[in-house]
Amino acid sequence: MAGKAIEKAFRKASYENIIMPERSKLDLLNINEVENFFRKNNPEVVIIAAAKVGGIYANSTYPADFILENLKIQINLIETAWKFGVKRLAFLGSSCIYPKFSKQPIMEEQLLTSSLEPTNEWYAIAKISGIKLCEALRKQYAFDAVNLMPTNLYGPGDNYHPQNSHVLPSLIRRFHEAKIKEKKEVVCWGTGSALREFLYVDDLGQSVLFALEEWDPNSPISPRSHDGSLLNLLNVGTGIDISIYELAHKVAAIIGFKGKIKWDKSKPDGTPKKLLDVTRINEIGWKARVGLDEGITLTYQHYLNELNSNLREK
Repeated sequence: MAGKAIEKAFRKASYENIIMPERSKLDLLNINEVENFFRKNNPEVVIIAAAKVGGIYANSTYPADFILENLKIQINLIETAWKFGVKRLAFLGSSCIYPKFSKQPIMEEQLLTSSLEPTNEWYAIAKISGIKLCEALRKQYAFDAVNLMPTNLYGPGDNYHPQNSHVLPSLIRRFHEAKIKEKKEVVCWGTGSALREFLYVDDLGQSVLFALEEWDPNSPISPRSHDGSLLNLLNVGTGIDISIYELAHKVAAIIGFKGKIKWDKSKPDGTPKKLLDVTRINEIGWKARVGLDEGITLTYQHYLNELNSNLREK
């Protein structure tokens, strides 16, 4: 999802020679394959959007997979990019890198100030390791690597798996199926009280393009930490959050589900509130453009198109 949106942004800006290897042709967990790819293609800029991702259920059920696979992907790509003399590298992290009870909205300095949310700590620890590897290579070897921390993403190309998907695509699938099957109710996890921020994936694509073209952490006019030190990560989001309760009702309304929504309070809510402070990236010139209602509508239409396409193929 993220990779395709980033490619879309760069092609729209008239960039050429973009290489997006298919997973079946490049195993990022295999260092030999990664090095051979770099040796053959000699990339000048690398954007790391690849990751093993999933919601609360997936993170809780497969903790070893989440930390091992993400660590391997990141180390293989970041270290190889440095060794092969890549000019610029952008690494995509996640808002889950921040402590569970971060001061809201979450500024970049909140990283590593307290304990993580247990339901996604394996993924978060892997992402933090990638951020710190980029920071270390910049500090020791002047490797031009930057980190972007996107909030919860959604949009075309998302994962709608019934168990391993994130909250918004999960709601889209659940309410669509309930509508088609004329169910009288849909059960959602938790209390609905948790607050989340959502970013349409095309906005993420534009943010990556913007950062690589316009953001130089070493520049004296670039954002700095509170203590004046260099800042090599920026939050990417809308600066607006919504409760899961409100989100569920919004998705149901857009899809046209008329039944009741019940909440399974025996299931976890996750972090109570997770809203990114996007002041810094806004100040240097980037802002999200797609509102939540518009984004959900576009995403649902894309979901329907995928379903129809799959039916025609059958």
